[in-house]
Amino acid sequence: MHELVQEYYGRTLQSSGDLKTSACCDTTEVPEWLRPLLVNIHPEVAARYYGCGLVCPALLEGCRVLDLGCGSGRDAYALAQLVGERGEVIGVDMTPEQLEVAERHRTFHAKRFGFANVNFREGYIEQLDDLDLEPASFDVIVSNCVVNLSPDKDAVLRGVHRFLKPGGELYFADVYADRRVPDALRNDPVLYGECLGGALYWNDFYRLAHRTGFADPRLVNDRPLGITDARLAERVGGLRFVSATYRLFKLDGLESACEDYGQAVIYRGSVPGHPDRFVLDKHHSIEAGRVFPVCGNTWRMLNGTRFKAHFEFIGDFSRHYGLFEGCGGELPFDLANDTRVSSSCC
Repeated sequence: MHELVQEYYGRTLQSSGDLKTSACCDTTEVPEWLRPLLVNIHPEVAARYYGCGLVCPALLEGCRVLDLGCGSGRDAYALAQLVGERGEVIGVDMTPEQLEVAERHRTFHAKRFGFANVNFREGYIEQLDDLDLEPASFDVIVSNCVVNLSPDKDAVLRGVHRFLKPGGELYFADVYADRRVPDALRNDPVLYGECLGGALYWNDFYRLAHRTGFADPRLVNDRPLGITDARLAERVGGLRFVSATYRLFKLDGLESACEDYGQAVIYRGSVPGHPDRFVLDKHHSIEAGRVFPVCGNTWRMLNGTRFKAHFEFIGDFSRHYGLFEGCGGELPFDLANDTRVSSSCC
């Protein structure tokens, strides 16, 4: 599978316009705050973007960030501007052709930003120990539509857990299916290269997260995917795919379910760029100044991470009230607007 992916992204695809599905090409509107950052990125780097989501979480100033499957470097160079001169971004990719593009424009971006804080490593995201990286040294690890391409997803998440600092975060966009992908489709070179063949059944992803140390994955956003090629759409049949962004925290004490301890938080409105509300995930949009009830896991995600100084915390863990209301195990994605075939995003 490594050879297949290297061939597809190194030689078959020359730009995002060559894609046959909307999986590895984000159709969502670029947020206003991100546009000035993207303007600073070299056109050749931007043209070779194959991501399926936005992997720029809040509060990155001064952070050390690892980008898994960085490709030609679009996300890495966007993140470089967010972490600033005191931060650092390291991009890892196994495709020499993609890394050659990223490296070729490193001086361009350093001059554009006014500082140089980006480095790239050639290697496999399943084998981070081979890349001379220090364990527990990254504040945030990101990945954009790459984990689905890995033949050993357990190794990827184990490595992420090993290289994150305590309280660190994996924030990544990827492709998921509403059921397990059959072998015939999983081994199809085009479907695999287009990020569909290797997509995890969403519930298997939750199991994977739990066994690699991430007890409570949080869905940030999701969108149904369409297949622009009619023949591929026919092959896929009733399978439904989504692009989803998750955040996973490396925290002790997280439980496998959202338990109620009678706790609440108040957002101070102090995260730069987010004066009115802070969005932790799809179900936690916390308005500034208001008391917001939370489960024990959400409490820990805010209290044990880089977000702590931006919240007031009410309550403790001395009394348990059972399962937090509204928490369940149903399909987490919105598929009401799902279509079998959609227009190309590029």
